[in-house]
Amino acid sequence: MTSQSQGIQQLLQAEKRAKDKLEEAKKRKGKRLKQAKEEATAEIDHYRLQREKQFRSKQTNVMGSQGNLSSKIEEQTTETIQNLKSSYHRNMENMMKKLLSTICDIRPEIHPNFRHAV
Repeated sequence: MTSQSQGIQQLLQAEKRAKDKLEEAKKRKGKRLKQAKEEATAEIDHYRLQREKQFRSKQTNVMGSQGNLSSKIEEQTTETIQNLKSSYHRNMENMMKKLLSTICDIRPEIHPNFRHAV
């Protein structure tokens, strides 16, 4: 009987050691997962910073050329406005004469649809 109780005690101790080893393995696994997650986060942050630097450099290149475009557009707009003003001053007097002659020179006529009452 003592040998059976010793065997049972050994089995219980072995079971306890196995349980402890499983718990220890779970803890190590949890630590490794946490470490891997931290490394992945650090790598993602590094990659993000690198891509942001590339984006900023491309953006400054593009914005620089857009600055040149805006100055060209402004020059073209100023030139167009000057052309319109000169055209206005050239044609204003002729247009006013035509407008006044149309308004003031009235020629009364009978409408073609008007019938004389007989």
